[in-house]
Amino acid sequence: MIYMKNTSLFRSLPLLSATVFAGLFSATVSVQAQDVKGSAAAGQAKVWLCSGCHSIPEYRADYPLVYRVPKIGGQNAAYIYASLEAYKSGERKHPTMRSIAGSMTPQDMADVSEYYAAQNATSPQNPLK
Repeated sequence: MIYMKNTSLFRSLPLLSATVFAGLFSATVSVQAQDVKGSAAAGQAKVWLCSGCHSIPEYRADYPLVYRVPKIGGQNAAYIYASLEAYKSGERKHPTMRSIAGSMTPQDMADVSEYYAAQNATSPQNPLK
């Protein structure tokens, strides 16, 4: 029978293991996100759910609170992608956006981000964006 003395090293092993795992997992996720290249053309087929709120001028949503929904057409793709990641992780708090972002893959987020970044007032696909 092996007897281990209860030292601070042995007590901290689970925490150390969890920290190392979290660091490796975080690095893997970051590398994967950086490798994803978005396509505005592919994004056009994926924005059907987004346009229900984000393409209506002066639209105000009333769940969970009344607020003005931003128009995101022409916004920087990296900003949109980072926002979707923040909703997905729970860093940004909005139940509807968290649910939508939570259902998106990194590729979906990149494609939607590129689609909206390419939009402007004269875009033929959806001039409201």
